[in-house]
Amino acid sequence: MSAAPHTGLPPADFTGMAALVTGGASGIGAATAALLRDRGARVAVLDRDPSGAPVGTIPVRADVTDDHAVRAAVARAVAELGALHTLVGNAGIGAVGTVEDNDDAEWHRVLDVNVLGLVRCARAALPALRRTAAGAPGRVSITHTCSIAATAGLPQRALYAAGKGAVLSLTLAMAADHLREGIRVNCVNPGTADTPWIDRLLDAADDPAAERAALHARQPMGRMVTAGEVAAAIASLASPGASGITGTALAVDGGMQGVRLRAVT
Repeated sequence: MSAAPHTGLPPADFTGMAALVTGGASGIGAATAALLRDRGARVAVLDRDPSGAPVGTIPVRADVTDDHAVRAAVARAVAELGALHTLVGNAGIGAVGTVEDNDDAEWHRVLDVNVLGLVRCARAALPALRRTAAGAPGRVSITHTCSIAATAGLPQRALYAAGKGAVLSLTLAMAADHLREGIRVNCVNPGTADTPWIDRLLDAADDPAAERAALHARQPMGRMVTAGEVAAAIASLASPGASGITGTALAVDGGMQGVRLRAVT
């Protein structure tokens, strides 16, 4: 028997499944939505500006800080998809500075998006996920985009790290709460990823080229990770092949968390 031709695409392990990706119109979210689509899933993208949603996905507009809008958008997505197997909670914003550099309003704004935004999306999606889980054991999951900032102290990231630390704890608590309902909950912890947010951060630096080089260098691999690499990790955790994995944080960080290299002399 001859081997199947190689198409260059990943295995279609999401065939027959439906996914909702929040913040899916750019960066890691767009890469994830496109990858799930290419692996056979029907995909909806929830974003406050879904115009950048990958071709072949269903765009739905909502701001994750608006509970009413989130509920309506999730209901619309589920109706168009016909079911929901996978929620990818990815919508988030960045923050720079020490505890002295951001006022209370900025703390509330960032935590409202990065933590409560995940809560609102999961709360709206859980009824549909439960319905699917009743007949599809091992195929239903929630995957959050967390950060290496949740587990490693990084300079000038106090607010961002506090929020991502909450996301890590939220992921573990949700994994316990929903395990017996057949819903797996995991997160990925990217290191510094080469995304539009990093581009905007570098644009504001005094020396963008030097700052980019420093961001590459602080990861033992010698470069920032890509949105596609983070998307591949999200897809791996959401895949039916990961049916035995829940309550796990998967680092995609070029070795930042666990690797210590000797200095080159």
